[in-house]
Amino acid sequence: MAPRGRPILTREETAAARPLARIEAQVIRCTRCPRLVLWREEAARNPPRRFRGERYWARPLPAFGDPSAAILLVGLAPAAHGGNRTGRIFTGDESGNFLFRALHAVGLANQPLSIAPGDGLALSGAIVTAAVRCAPPDNRPLPEEFANCSGYLDAELAALTGVRVLVALGALAFATCLGALERAGHPVPRPRPRFAHGAEYAIGPYRLLATYHPSQQNTYTGRLTPAMLEEALRRAILAASGGAASAPDRAPTPARSPARPRSPGGLSSKPRKPAPGRPSR
Repeated sequence: MAPRGRPILTREETAAARPLARIEAQVIRCTRCPRLVLWREEAARNPPRRFRGERYWARPLPAFGDPSAAILLVGLAPAAHGGNRTGRIFTGDESGNFLFRALHAVGLANQPLSIAPGDGLALSGAIVTAAVRCAPPDNRPLPEEFANCSGYLDAELAALTGVRVLVALGALAFATCLGALERAGHPVPRPRPRFAHGAEYAIGPYRLLATYHPSQQNTYTGRLTPAMLEEALRRAILAASGGAASAPDRAPTPARSPARPRSPGGLSSKPRKPAPGRPSR
């Protein structure tokens, strides 16, 4: 019997899942970045008080979602005490809660919370991945770490033959998506697309949509609201179905300057007084 909240895969979906399973097996064994290996394991050995006694995943994270998805969401990297703890991308912290509430609101997720693997969460029409698969110190991967992980996103994009829309969660994810599309042989427009919330570009057979990252720095300051993220996801759904959002490219709009971060601390799995930090994906 399939786990509660997760549909039994059709023959087509099972076939689509096989390449992703092979990529997942490669991802979770990866040790290419010594700095990230040390940090993900150090976070597991020294958890904050609220997570003491939990067994951390402390390995790289594969994509999560529908293998027949038309929409691929790309974040930055796992949080040290979020995905690095739970073993699922965008799971176990407030950034993930914000994202999955929005996915549920627009019909791409069957429930609004992502707590841990086995919680019944399932995505339909969407799949979530990241530019870097291990939690980085200060939530800032180095250029060589982006490069080491790039092959995994390339492989996922090739395997996900139903994907028509990429949603970049933040500027670094946006740059990562542009690189993946270029490596896949799709010329990037000139002048080069610029990141801004709501920007949208046609690149080869794909649409690339940009949104602010659902970090506490953005969500607690109001830079990114639930309505803003839900609107971006609805546009992605329309674009994936060949609807109105697939019209000519939308130029980036000027963005407000973000509030200055006061501390880079880790993200909690429970709401608390805002302590903005750098994006955790």
